[in-house]
Amino acid sequence: MIARQLGKRLKRQVVATDDLIEAGQGMKIMDIFKSKGEACFRDLERDIVLEVSRRQGIIIDCGGGVVLRKENLANLKTNGIVFYLQAAPEVIYERIRHERHRPLLKGPDPLGCIKELYIQRLPLYNQADHVIDANDPSIEGPIGEILKRI
Repeated sequence: MIARQLGKRLKRQVVATDDLIEAGQGMKIMDIFKSKGEACFRDLERDIVLEVSRRQGIIIDCGGGVVLRKENLANLKTNGIVFYLQAAPEVIYERIRHERHRPLLKGPDPLGCIKELYIQRLPLYNQADHVIDANDPSIEGPIGEILKRI
């Protein structure tokens, strides 16, 4: 949502890596995970990030696992500024708890899974150029911070 609103304000195209993967594969991410596995999904993600990071003047909206491949962050930084929209695991859970398309959150304890992923990924997320507080339910604060920093 923040990427789309930022794109409107800056009059820039927004590309979502997950959407591009789904379009290219003709299936939902959940189905890619089920039929081909997470490693295959991460390979597809790496290829899409490489492709879109070469483009100028766009906003790239990435999934949370994009940082798991070191080359993704490097590619994203090559031609742009990387923002990590930081939110506490409990906030993330409240925002996505009704979503049914997140394969890594299908277990019996989705909040516990979010906390575990958060702890594992935090050192990677903190390699972003800027960390933006995205805990508030309003998107105005994060958008304002991003606009100030660019």
